[in-house]
Amino acid sequence: MMKKTLLLQRLDEIGKVLENRGDVLALFGLGSVGIETDRIDEYSDLDFFVLVTPGNKQRYIDHLDWLEETHPLAYHFKNSELGHKILFEDGIYGEFAIFEELDLESALYTGGRMIWKQPSYTNEDILTGYIPSLKSSSIDHVIGEALTNIYVGLGRFARGEKLSALRFIESYPIDGLLSVMHLLEPEVAYYPDVFGNERRVEKRFPKFSSVLSGMLQGYDKVPESAIHLLNYLEEIYPIHPRMSSEIRALAEHCRK
Repeated sequence: MMKKTLLLQRLDEIGKVLENRGDVLALFGLGSVGIETDRIDEYSDLDFFVLVTPGNKQRYIDHLDWLEETHPLAYHFKNSELGHKILFEDGIYGEFAIFEELDLESALYTGGRMIWKQPSYTNEDILTGYIPSLKSSSIDHVIGEALTNIYVGLGRFARGEKLSALRFIESYPIDGLLSVMHLLEPEVAYYPDVFGNERRVEKRFPKFSSVLSGMLQGYDKVPESAIHLLNYLEEIYPIHPRMSSEIRALAEHCRK
């Protein structure tokens, strides 16, 4: 059976189990099992919220008999105060959270799809959710941060702090660039993720993705990554010449 069919069927099965309990109001899916089911593939998993009546949240968090009734669990790990990450015996992986209605007002999520609800429950607004944007409108700030992080990172590499250097050069500047990439390159409309700009970046920003490997050469080649990153920054922005020369000199020192 195709993975998509299995995932959607498992959600429906969970809904049927919850329907027989009088203290559950709704079950809705998120992510690829939310409103983006067209992108489900063989590596997708379950992400869902269960909405319960007041006073019953902890019972569903602490006791997973409702999931075991759906299908036996092979593994579960309580990853937050509100839920677990789970693996069913048949290999289906997922994560969930349990909420009471008031909790949803401060929860960060978006794009829910109702799987099951009590007929008397009518608040469809819970499916909308909210998440602050990860996008930035300030290229100046992102470039400035990238340049200074590269410089600091190379200094750390030079003194032997390679892991810290890797994060300053191969992580922080890339995150910054991803936040303004929509201003630098036309974005292909392919399921942007409000929780992570790096998701599906290869399809959303193919031009940037084609040069990423040079900027991400790894633990022992951070100076090489720094030069590739600087080269890219110089292509998209008028980089201060003194900062550029300082970075290149420091990178060359690190390579030697």
